[in-house]
Amino acid sequence: MTATLDGPVLAVLAMAGRALTVGEIAKLAPRGSEIGLRRSCARLVGQGIVTATAMGRNTVLRLNRDHIAAGIADQLAGLRLELWRRFRLALADWQPAPLLACVFGSAARADGGTDSDIDLLVVRPTFPGEYDRQPSSRMLAALPFGSTGIEYVTSVSPETWDGQLDELRAQVGRWTGNSLQVIDLSLYDYLDERRRWTQLMAFIERDAVELVSQLGSDWRQRPA
Repeated sequence: MTATLDGPVLAVLAMAGRALTVGEIAKLAPRGSEIGLRRSCARLVGQGIVTATAMGRNTVLRLNRDHIAAGIADQLAGLRLELWRRFRLALADWQPAPLLACVFGSAARADGGTDSDIDLLVVRPTFPGEYDRQPSSRMLAALPFGSTGIEYVTSVSPETWDGQLDELRAQVGRWTGNSLQVIDLSLYDYLDERRRWTQLMAFIERDAVELVSQLGSDWRQRPA
């Protein structure tokens, strides 16, 4: 949303709710070097939206809540939560409902830049005839989330599903200005990725933000 580091600095100060040194801001900010963040802090102090106070040998910085732009800092702090909310609202209308949807990578970790892609994993039921064989009840039952209540074959056409993906890509572009990169897996392919514990699954285990899950609470854990 902003090519400078002012946004990350303001978001950190808004979330912290207390005075921070530049070093503390650098540890909490999703991007930016300490030198770059220091310059941004000096600029914001000059504009009056951030106050600087000497404390011993350090200078601490605090968001000036009386400044007319302070509300923007609160909005920046809440942008990721707003993005997750919009994702969930959009996915709630899908037919069939995704079995699993999660954001991973830099967007989930909050360390991406203005030109970073947003990475989304979507797991769907399989289409009729998509595979010569489908996940067996034994395979499903062996997983932590089991097979109860999971509809793993859908009558929805691939074209309808792809249309929903295309619309979501367009929506995310309008919301954020960033591109949405989707990994679209059938449940069968997801189970295979999980069984082999691929690099994708390792990424997801580490930092995924769950948006939708019909697979219980253990879907991201490595199988025993």
